[in-house]
Amino acid sequence: MKILMVAAENGALGGGKVGGMGDVIRDIPRALSRLDHQVDVVMPGYQKFSRLPGTQVVAELVVNFRGEDQALTLSRLPSDENYPNLCTWVVDHPMLAPLGDGRIYCDDEPGKPFATDASKFALFCIGVAQALIEKHLGEPEVIHLHDWHTALLAVLAHYHPRYHSLGDTRMVYTIHNLSLQGIRPFSWDDSALENWYRQLAFDYEAIRDPRYENCYNPMRAAINLCHKVHGVSPTYIGEIQKPSQPELGFVGGEGLEDDLRRAAEEGRLVGILNGCEYGPEFTDVGGLDDCLVLMEEMLRKWRLSGDTPERHDTALARVARWRGQREAGDCSGLVLTSIGRISDQKVRLLQQPMQDGRSALEHLLDRLDEADRLVLLGSGDKGQEAFFASIAEARANLIFLCGYSEPLSLSIYANGDLFLMPSSFEPCGISQMLAMRAGQPCLVHHVGGLVDTVADGINGFAFTGDSPLQQAENMVRRLESCLALSKDDPDAWGQIGNAAEKVRFLWSGVAEQYIAELYH
Repeated sequence: MKILMVAAENGALGGGKVGGMGDVIRDIPRALSRLDHQVDVVMPGYQKFSRLPGTQVVAELVVNFRGEDQALTLSRLPSDENYPNLCTWVVDHPMLAPLGDGRIYCDDEPGKPFATDASKFALFCIGVAQALIEKHLGEPEVIHLHDWHTALLAVLAHYHPRYHSLGDTRMVYTIHNLSLQGIRPFSWDDSALENWYRQLAFDYEAIRDPRYENCYNPMRAAINLCHKVHGVSPTYIGEIQKPSQPELGFVGGEGLEDDLRRAAEEGRLVGILNGCEYGPEFTDVGGLDDCLVLMEEMLRKWRLSGDTPERHDTALARVARWRGQREAGDCSGLVLTSIGRISDQKVRLLQQPMQDGRSALEHLLDRLDEADRLVLLGSGDKGQEAFFASIAEARANLIFLCGYSEPLSLSIYANGDLFLMPSSFEPCGISQMLAMRAGQPCLVHHVGGLVDTVADGINGFAFTGDSPLQQAENMVRRLESCLALSKDDPDAWGQIGNAAEKVRFLWSGVAEQYIAELYH
């Protein structure tokens, strides 16, 4: 089978991923190619990836965008001899890098959410459509779209006269994160559907946002127009068919639950859990002393390049003290870890005010023994970064590593005793899989893919709750029980860690499900 995947990220390229979607676009094409399917992956070049050594320009793509002809390039990247059935492509144009070469996403002001990104991905999608009708990408049997950034390809196939022939090809749409929908106006704005594509004759009811009648919703459009809709865990597709209830701390369909229920009734909505790569190269990465050295190296690097050196100074002092204690023979204490993008989804529960007005994070830190530590690696929302920095300044048992490094993350996964993942919602999650792969059990909020991967008391620990406050309180209580188990029954604690390490979420099995449940 010949499959074309279209996405905004690709973790197979250095600097080509921002989040978990990049990991998926790196791994699932490889798994499919191992099953002898021909897989092509196309993403924007962002004025960076089209310039990689060995990249060849294959075609110039002339498209009508905003009423003017624009010439984009289609380039093929060098092949990987380990995956002869896999080909990587990039579509490029200066407008695909509006804020600098290589930058994948732009942060617009609150009054114009997604405006810059929406316009550049609209240009990217019509470029892919043009490449398809000119047969530069062959004739795929399946076109697999990922998240809102690529949804316009389905809109073009259905409603643009130049690209109607693409409507005969099976289209699959994967929802990686329903909370980001890319909503933009239909008209009266530079970043608007009717301004991008002047020849579009669309069905307003199929693609409009259900809450803002003058706006186009790419996520909803792809859900309604594609042959199959894929959610990245079985539990998640059940959750998103229900309305969100913020007061109860429940994130569901985010306004699209009616469309998702209809897709489920029509047999078009499928839940398939993402996978994980396994091998000694991911876990044989050195001990805790090596990890501390790597922390110091990265902190010094971030300090020189960042605009908040004081938070790195605090972390450097904490790590130096830790190293000194270990050199003096004091190796006691548990290492709690947390790795992920600093965003509302990932850390809101840690900021939740408790009954005494203090944050849940402070209550978690209160429960740790004097020798225990929580190491948090990540960056993202500036306000939330400042929150963690302020707590880390005041509490010696929190080390906040404000940045990201793949080698450092692997070392932290391998050297932690308990991984904390209190996501408010989680379509699938990869961090818990990576921690479990290294034998580190997880304490998770039992939502979405965390339900499908972490079994409470068997290979990890979980909590729930009927409101954000109750969820935070239960998180603290569950941590207390975890800490007690580690001290009072080390054999049982070790069994849970061993069970976590033995679990396998193989991409080979995921690829077989794609073929059987999405592509046929």
